[in-house]
Order: sequence, then structure tokens, then C-alpha cells
Amino acid sequence: MFYSFLRVIVRILIYVINGKPKYLNKNNLPQGNYILVGPHRTWFEPVYYALAASPKKFSFMAKEELFKNPIIRFILNHANAYPVNRTNPGPSAIKKPVRLLKQSELATIIFPTGSRYSAEMKGGALVIAKLASVPLVPTVYQGPLTFKSLFKRGKATVAFGKPIEIDRHKKLTDDYQHELEQRMQTEFERLDKQIDPNFHYEMPKKPADDQF
Repeated sequence: MFYSFLRVIVRILIYVINGKPKYLNKNNLPQGNYILVGPHRTWFEPVYYALAASPKKFSFMAKEELFKNPIIRFILNHANAYPVNRTNPGPSAIKKPVRLLKQSELATIIFPTGSRYSAEMKGGALVIAKLASVPLVPTVYQGPLTFKSLFKRGKATVAFGKPIEIDRHKKLTDDYQHELEQRMQTEFERLDKQIDPNFHYEMPKKPADDQF
């Protein structure tokens, strides 16, 4: 209930602040649960992803530091978010999303690199998708990258790629994982070009006091 209410409020706020977002290829979204995966470019991408894929509801991974603030913790808990230690993830970082994907109607959003300041893909999303028997849906966001720049009303676009199915009967060997990662990266690049053929993203340097 809170999730649906919050989604309406956020949709209105984004429309007032930044205008109406553009969503491409929603027909690529599969039935049932799935994992949205994309290059991590800004802390508010999950918001745009969740709005773009509405009415589907999502769970979210959020770094555990955010849960230290009681107000943010309340919002995150009621928005289906759960804490993850990004330095030492532990088994729960896999078990929690797998359980939600298998036992609830919540899809989830995972950034394969785990951070906005890295281009190296990690295997978590692939393992979770395989264990939960759900597809990966490559997704990209282009638009403002800071909260301040949202007020400049630069166009925001989310595009969904074709689902990537993981063979449940095939082991996630290094070669197979590399193949899947390449498929994701190829789809990210294709979607970026679909939105803007001249798009170029330059990864920022990580600030010492980064909170998101």
C-alpha cells in the first residue's frame, strides 16, 4: 500500500520538477518476475526504472549506510528496499532477492557493477537470476545525473532491452558468465544508441563523502 502511494507521489514530483519522462520498449518487459539490470549512472535511477516499469512493483538493494538515518530507513523499508554491505556482501545479498523473486510478486533492480564508480561487472545478478529462475532485462537511463540538474528539466529517458534468459541446466562457469556479461553490455550500448546515437557517458570520480 505504501509502495503504491509513494509511487504516485514520486511520479507527481518528477513531473513537476523535471517534466514527463520518456519510456521506450515497454513491450520487452516479460510477465512474472524479472531483474532489471543496467549501467549505474546516478543514485535515483531505480526511481525512474520503477516508474517506467509500472504497474510492476520492485524490491531494491540499498547500501546499509542509508539505513542509519531513521527517516530514510522508514522510507526504504516501506519501499521494499533491503540493506546490503557492499564491501562484504555476505550470503544474504543473494538469498534475500532470490527469496523475494520466488515467493512474492516483486521484481528487483540490480546494477551489475554495484557502484557508479566502476565499470567492472560482478556476478551477483547472474547468480540471483539463475537461482530464482527469472530473466534479466537490460535497462538504461539517460538524463540528469544529479538532483540539482533535475530542476533544469533535461529530458529523462528509460529504455528496456530484450530479456536475457539464463540456462538453468548450465553451470555459471567463467566462460558462460563472460558470455552473459557481454550480452548485457552489448544491449546497454544498443539501447543507449537507440535513445541518442551521439550519447557518451563519462564515469565520475568517487567523492570521499559519497552517500549514495
